[in-house]
Amino acid sequence: MSENQKPVYGGQAVIEGVMFGGRHYTVTAIRRNDSSIDYYRVPKETRPFLASLKRIPLLRGIVAIIEASGIGSKHLTFSSDRYEKDPDEDYTIQEKETSKLAMTLGFAAIGVLTFLFGKFIFTLVPVFLAVLFKPIFTSDLSQVLLEGLFKLILLLGYIYAVSLTPLIKRVFQYHGAEHKVINAFEAGKELTVKNVQEASRLHYRCGSSFILFTVIIGVFVYLLVPTSPLWLRVIDRLALIPVVLGISFEVLQLTNKLRDLPVLKYLGYPGLWLQLLTTKEPSDDQVEVAIASFHELLKMEKGVLEGLKDKEIV
Repeated sequence: MSENQKPVYGGQAVIEGVMFGGRHYTVTAIRRNDSSIDYYRVPKETRPFLASLKRIPLLRGIVAIIEASGIGSKHLTFSSDRYEKDPDEDYTIQEKETSKLAMTLGFAAIGVLTFLFGKFIFTLVPVFLAVLFKPIFTSDLSQVLLEGLFKLILLLGYIYAVSLTPLIKRVFQYHGAEHKVINAFEAGKELTVKNVQEASRLHYRCGSSFILFTVIIGVFVYLLVPTSPLWLRVIDRLALIPVVLGISFEVLQLTNKLRDLPVLKYLGYPGLWLQLLTTKEPSDDQVEVAIASFHELLKMEKGVLEGLKDKEIV
């Protein structure tokens, strides 16, 4: 199979592991405290309505974000419940699961609400900070640029601060391992620890790049609406969140398609630079977990293509 025919896979880092997603399944592999590797396999549900929405430019980005938030929340919960627990005590996790809020609201709702809350914070705080400098920067252009600057500072400061904690640092290492596996796979290399470690920990399709694009795209979109009065500015910012997200998603997809073209490949560089913060070089043990997760996903996807069904999937 040529590189152009290869299916596109994505993923995310979780606590002590990596999740990968294909067309039919999402699979997480985590390293348990006894050094064993545990798996979480979830079949993707077919939703014809959402599938039709994914074919509509701009709107498909919103749908993809909602789906990713819901799926990611489910896999993060799996990893956070187990990463410090002895495998022999897993029965206690299952006993607690029925009382979790996630069982009431649904993993998708929690993931989306968490994402929206963070988006509101990073959208509105820069607005109020920029307004403080209104006596100095009076024009709409200067206010929008100042707002974008504060948003960028807030984003970089937050990422850097959380990266200093031991837990998040390890998550960022697994994030690097996830990218390395995808890069090695897309380059047609055998997925050995050596080959994967030689691959880059940066990738054009990363969600980190998407977050940075929302800052850049937001500056251009906000220039189309007034910055005064303040109440209208706040309403505009909230109302334009779907627009900024939709355009940013399209830009992310475009930069990925252009990454092999001279000059145009540099369009994706700002996102890659941000990944220098959101990814860290992984250890061989962490790469092993990422490879195991990806291999398990390929096995599950192959099973679907061959018409196989595994009734023991959890």
